[in-house]
Amino acid sequence: MDTIATAYLAATGSALASVAFVVLGVALVGGLIWAFRLGFRVRRREPAPPRPQEQPRMPASGPSRESHQVREPNEMPQSSDGTRLTPHELRPTGGRDSDDQSRPRWEPGSSGSFGSGGPGVR
Repeated sequence: MDTIATAYLAATGSALASVAFVVLGVALVGGLIWAFRLGFRVRRREPAPPRPQEQPRMPASGPSRESHQVREPNEMPQSSDGTRLTPHELRPTGGRDSDDQSRPRWEPGSSGSFGSGGPGVR
């Protein structure tokens, strides 16, 4: 092959690649426009956000208060024949109310949020 034929083939491939990139870019932009219009139509069919008059209000009795309960875990039930229990054979909740509802309090020298509960002196 001579140099002119090689240059012509390289130029032809380059031009073809350029045309492919332009076509791909136009298709991508067209797809994005289509997706935007589809999203706009879907959004228009959705209900409007609530007006200020429709917003939730505090009850006349005031804000609700938190309830604090001390819970104890249920013991794992044992099957009578020693087989493994399936989920539907277990109790519906993981715990029950404790008889002692006093909440444990932090004591100086016990573990806090950092460290192992040591004296705190270096």
